[in-house]
Amino acid sequence: MGGQIILSHGSDSGPDATKVSVLAAFAESLGWATQRPDYREDDRRGFAGSIDPRVARLVAAIESLDQPPVLVGSSMGSFVSGLASLQRPVAGLFLLATPSEIPGYPQAFDLRAGVPALLYHGWQDDICPPEGVLAFAQRRRLPLVVVDDDHRLGASVEHIVDQFGLFLQSVAASA
Repeated sequence: MGGQIILSHGSDSGPDATKVSVLAAFAESLGWATQRPDYREDDRRGFAGSIDPRVARLVAAIESLDQPPVLVGSSMGSFVSGLASLQRPVAGLFLLATPSEIPGYPQAFDLRAGVPALLYHGWQDDICPPEGVLAFAQRRRLPLVVVDDDHRLGASVEHIVDQFGLFLQSVAASA
Protein backbone atom coordinates (compact mmCIF):
# COMPACT_ATOMS: atom_id res chain seq x y z
CA MET A 1 0.00 0.00 0.00
CA GLY A 2 1.08 3.61 0.07
CA GLY A 3 0.25 7.10 -1.04
CA GLN A 4 -0.42 10.41 0.63
CA ILE A 5 -2.94 11.19 3.37
CA ILE A 6 -3.88 14.58 4.81
CA LEU A 7 -5.69 14.42 8.15
CA SER A 8 -7.71 17.45 9.27
CA HIS A 9 -8.64 17.95 12.91
CA GLY A 10 -11.89 19.42 14.22
CA SER A 11 -12.50 22.79 15.85
CA ASP A 12 -11.34 23.18 19.44
CA SER A 13 -8.73 20.58 18.64
CA GLY A 14 -5.31 20.37 17.01
CA PRO A 15 -3.11 18.24 14.77
CA ASP A 16 -2.25 15.99 17.73
CA ALA A 17 -5.91 15.18 18.47
CA THR A 18 -6.60 11.57 19.41
CA LYS A 19 -8.44 10.34 16.29
CA VAL A 20 -6.21 11.98 13.69
CA SER A 21 -3.09 10.90 15.61
CA VAL A 22 -4.24 7.28 15.85
CA LEU A 23 -5.27 7.21 12.18
CA ALA A 24 -2.00 8.82 11.07
CA ALA A 25 0.09 6.30 13.03
CA PHE A 26 -1.96 3.43 11.62
CA ALA A 27 -1.64 4.69 8.03
CA GLU A 28 2.10 5.22 8.44
CA SER A 29 2.45 1.62 9.69
CA LEU A 30 0.95 0.57 6.34
CA GLY A 31 3.42 2.66 4.35
CA TRP A 32 1.32 5.77 3.73
CA ALA A 33 2.84 9.24 4.10
CA THR A 34 0.76 11.54 6.28
CA GLN A 35 0.51 15.18 7.16
CA ARG A 36 -1.71 17.03 9.61
CA PRO A 37 -2.25 20.73 8.93
CA ASP A 38 -2.62 22.92 11.99
CA TYR A 39 -5.87 24.91 11.71
CA ARG A 40 -5.86 26.40 15.23
CA GLU A 41 -5.02 29.92 13.99
CA ASP A 42 -7.87 29.71 11.43
CA ASP A 43 -10.27 28.48 14.12
CA ARG A 44 -9.88 31.72 16.06
CA ARG A 45 -12.16 33.28 13.43
CA GLY A 46 -15.15 31.27 14.69
CA PHE A 47 -16.91 28.37 13.02
CA ALA A 48 -18.17 30.07 9.84
CA GLY A 49 -15.14 32.37 9.65
CA SER A 50 -12.65 29.50 9.79
CA ILE A 51 -13.96 27.56 6.81
CA ASP A 52 -12.48 29.52 3.89
CA PRO A 53 -9.02 29.83 5.52
CA ARG A 54 -9.08 26.11 6.39
CA VAL A 55 -10.06 25.17 2.83
CA ALA A 56 -7.30 27.41 1.45
CA ARG A 57 -4.73 25.79 3.79
CA LEU A 58 -5.92 22.30 2.80
CA VAL A 59 -5.93 23.10 -0.94
CA ALA A 60 -2.35 24.41 -0.62
CA ALA A 61 -1.35 21.14 1.10
CA ILE A 62 -2.98 19.13 -1.71
CA GLU A 63 -1.20 21.22 -4.35
CA SER A 64 2.17 20.54 -2.69
CA LEU A 65 1.84 16.81 -3.35
CA ASP A 66 2.77 14.89 -6.49
CA GLN A 67 -0.41 12.79 -6.44
CA PRO A 68 -3.99 13.20 -5.21
CA PRO A 69 -4.16 12.38 -1.49
CA VAL A 70 -6.73 10.64 0.65
CA LEU A 71 -8.36 13.26 2.87
CA VAL A 72 -9.34 12.31 6.40
CA GLY A 73 -11.33 14.70 8.54
CA SER A 74 -13.09 14.91 11.85
CA SER A 75 -16.03 17.29 12.32
CA MET A 76 -14.96 20.68 10.91
CA GLY A 77 -12.04 18.80 9.33
CA SER A 78 -14.58 16.64 7.49
CA PHE A 79 -16.54 19.65 6.32
CA VAL A 80 -13.49 21.38 4.83
CA SER A 81 -12.14 18.12 3.36
CA GLY A 82 -15.35 17.72 1.40
CA LEU A 83 -15.23 21.32 0.18
CA ALA A 84 -11.53 21.02 -0.75
CA SER A 85 -12.37 17.94 -2.85
CA LEU A 86 -14.57 20.19 -4.98
CA GLN A 87 -11.50 22.29 -5.83
CA ARG A 88 -8.74 19.70 -6.27
CA PRO A 89 -8.60 16.00 -7.18
CA VAL A 90 -8.38 13.62 -4.24
CA ALA A 91 -8.00 9.84 -4.07
CA GLY A 92 -10.61 9.35 -1.35
CA LEU A 93 -12.45 10.87 1.60
CA PHE A 94 -12.73 9.23 5.04
CA LEU A 95 -14.93 11.56 7.08
CA LEU A 96 -15.90 11.39 10.75
CA ALA A 97 -18.70 13.27 12.57
CA THR A 98 -19.43 15.40 9.52
CA PRO A 99 -21.63 18.48 9.93
CA SER A 100 -24.12 18.85 7.08
CA GLU A 101 -23.94 22.61 7.44
CA ILE A 102 -22.21 25.27 9.52
CA PRO A 103 -24.48 28.04 10.85
CA GLY A 104 -23.55 31.33 9.21
CA TYR A 105 -21.70 29.72 6.30
CA PRO A 106 -23.52 29.96 2.95
CA GLN A 107 -22.58 26.53 1.58
CA ALA A 108 -23.79 23.18 2.90
CA PHE A 109 -21.45 20.20 3.10
CA ASP A 110 -20.58 18.71 -0.26
CA LEU A 111 -17.89 16.60 -1.90
CA ARG A 112 -16.71 15.75 -5.38
CA ALA A 113 -18.97 13.15 -6.99
CA GLY A 114 -17.30 9.90 -7.94
CA VAL A 115 -14.55 10.08 -5.31
CA PRO A 116 -14.39 7.01 -3.03
CA ALA A 117 -15.82 8.12 0.30
CA LEU A 118 -16.85 6.69 3.64
CA LEU A 119 -18.82 8.64 6.23
CA TYR A 120 -18.67 7.60 9.88
CA HIS A 121 -21.01 9.11 12.48
CA GLY A 122 -22.42 8.62 15.98
CA TRP A 123 -26.12 8.19 16.68
CA GLN A 124 -25.69 10.26 19.86
CA ASP A 125 -23.88 13.16 18.16
CA ASP A 126 -25.50 16.27 19.64
CA ILE A 127 -23.09 18.69 17.92
CA CYS A 128 -23.63 17.38 14.38
CA PRO A 129 -26.95 15.50 14.59
CA PRO A 130 -26.93 12.39 12.39
CA GLU A 131 -30.01 13.37 10.37
CA GLY A 132 -28.01 15.74 8.14
CA VAL A 133 -25.30 13.26 7.20
CA LEU A 134 -27.89 10.48 6.83
CA ALA A 135 -29.80 12.58 4.30
CA PHE A 136 -26.59 13.51 2.46
CA ALA A 137 -25.40 9.88 2.28
CA GLN A 138 -28.82 8.78 1.06
CA ARG A 139 -28.94 11.42 -1.70
CA ARG A 140 -25.43 10.52 -2.87
CA ARG A 141 -25.71 6.76 -2.20
CA LEU A 142 -22.51 6.89 -0.12
CA PRO A 143 -21.39 4.33 2.42
CA LEU A 144 -22.20 5.45 5.95
CA VAL A 145 -21.30 3.73 9.21
CA VAL A 146 -23.41 4.91 12.15
CA VAL A 147 -22.47 3.70 15.62
CA ASP A 148 -23.82 4.12 19.13
CA ASP A 149 -21.41 6.89 20.10
CA ASP A 150 -21.29 10.67 20.50
CA HIS A 151 -19.59 13.44 18.51
CA ARG A 152 -16.07 12.61 19.70
CA LEU A 153 -16.50 8.93 18.71
CA GLY A 154 -14.20 8.06 21.62
CA ALA A 155 -15.78 4.64 22.20
CA SER A 156 -15.35 3.73 18.53
CA VAL A 157 -11.68 4.42 17.84
CA GLU A 158 -10.75 0.76 17.30
CA HIS A 159 -13.68 0.25 14.92
CA ILE A 160 -12.78 3.47 13.08
CA VAL A 161 -9.22 2.17 12.60
CA ASP A 162 -10.60 -1.11 11.23
CA GLN A 163 -12.87 0.74 8.80
CA PHE A 164 -10.00 3.03 7.81
CA GLY A 165 -7.81 0.04 7.01
CA LEU A 166 -10.50 -1.42 4.75
CA PHE A 167 -11.02 1.96 3.12
CA LEU A 168 -7.29 2.38 2.40
CA GLN A 169 -7.13 -1.12 0.92
CA SER A 170 -10.01 -0.23 -1.38
CA VAL A 171 -8.41 3.06 -2.46
CA ALA A 172 -5.05 1.37 -3.07
CA ALA A 173 -6.68 -1.41 -5.10
CA SER A 174 -8.47 1.06 -7.34
CA ALA A 175 -5.35 3.22 -7.94
